[in-house]
Amino acid sequence: MPLKNQVQLIAYPNRLGRNLSELRNVLDTYWSKAIGGIHILPIYPSNADNGFSPLTHKEIDPNYGTWDDVRAISSRYDLCLDLTLNHISDESAEFKDFIANGYKSEYADLFVHVDQLGEVTPDDLAKIHIRKEKEPFREVTFADGSKGRVWCTFTERQVDLNYTNPKTYALMEDYIAFLTAQGTKLFRLDAFGYTTKKLGTSCFLVEPDVYEILDWINRAAAEHGAEVMPEVHDHPSFQFAIGMRGMRPYGFALPVLLLYSLLDANSTHLKNWLRICPRNQITVLDTHDGICVPDVEDLLPRDKIQAVIDNVSQRSADPILRRSAANVHSVGAIYQITCTYYDALKGNDDAYIAARAIQFFAPGIPQIYYVGALAGCNDVELMDSTGEPRDINRHFYSLEEIEREVKRPVVRRLLKLMTFRSEYPAFQGRFELHYSNDKSVMMSWRNGEAWCELFVDLIFKKTTIRFLDLRTHRQLTMRC
Repeated sequence: MPLKNQVQLIAYPNRLGRNLSELRNVLDTYWSKAIGGIHILPIYPSNADNGFSPLTHKEIDPNYGTWDDVRAISSRYDLCLDLTLNHISDESAEFKDFIANGYKSEYADLFVHVDQLGEVTPDDLAKIHIRKEKEPFREVTFADGSKGRVWCTFTERQVDLNYTNPKTYALMEDYIAFLTAQGTKLFRLDAFGYTTKKLGTSCFLVEPDVYEILDWINRAAAEHGAEVMPEVHDHPSFQFAIGMRGMRPYGFALPVLLLYSLLDANSTHLKNWLRICPRNQITVLDTHDGICVPDVEDLLPRDKIQAVIDNVSQRSADPILRRSAANVHSVGAIYQITCTYYDALKGNDDAYIAARAIQFFAPGIPQIYYVGALAGCNDVELMDSTGEPRDINRHFYSLEEIEREVKRPVVRRLLKLMTFRSEYPAFQGRFELHYSNDKSVMMSWRNGEAWCELFVDLIFKKTTIRFLDLRTHRQLTMRC
């Protein structure tokens, strides 16, 4: 069955309650009518990067629960799970066998052997899109004492996979078959942009190679009844390219566009994007990462982007810098602003509800991050304790805390809005952008006799929905 066009939640397996069983109870208790799906962030055994260094995709970290817990969730909600394309843990069975047996290992060809690529010149290194302060290589010592080098884009615990070898595709197909059998309907393709290793290039989103890999993964998922959602933060043209190839692109431009629109009370650039954005996209305002800047380039003037960065940075941790070695085409070198979306909007309830209403009425399927669903504030204490800037937006909620938070007026308003977006049938139809002045935005959805219309006053941050009550055929107004 296709994905439901309803709100999806994004959550860790252990931050809305302690594990998957408690997460399921939280969903059923508070969001059962408000969401149709959930993206559960990595549940796999992992040794780095908050779960994104998986030892395998066929096991669950025992601290989170079992596959029975996953199947219980997928039986009621559309399930999205991460498929980490670029790398595997250095504690995986495959990599351990490689260390034990060297190049004679049956898994040796899964990895990118730097010394077999030819000479890596300083010019080559300068072009590579790097994610750390050093070259993306790691020296390994084999059991017999010999040495070699493998490619590690992220941490040295995350060893890159070799997409010039069929064994890597076989591994991914095995994962896809297993995960769809547990009920997965959507795969978030993590870090896919780094799968293209070609010296003399950025080794990031190398075209057309990257689309050949994506198309293969998309076909494999479709054969098992699932869709794919490639995750990438870069120029928005890549999202259009993904959407045109029949995959679900992310609406990553929307977070910064909406911040600018609400902070500056100007809808011009937002409406330009609404006219052209991919209709099959997944929209977000917040995720487990920060508010990313590259996704809005050329959609918002540079001085306006900088104004958003300066405004939000006053309430956030230090921005995460971009380290593309020779091609820094972002505003300055800013890659992400780490902040909850509620704090980015200065904790203004009306502005926050306006942002969510616009997200929910924009084309695509909306996802809302668990901290955002509870209008959460920056967790500076967690960030300071871990030293990870993104942890400012990764709060651990106990069951008692969730019970308190859902009673806050802003969360109750948001829950009502989520339920309307998930239940009202007009959203299964046609999107229309309406005329409005530059200080407001107006849009609607129509499906047969069902219709609903959103108007947001960006100056006063007031949100109004008009819709047809299909039972009484009366026109009703909802003040959000």
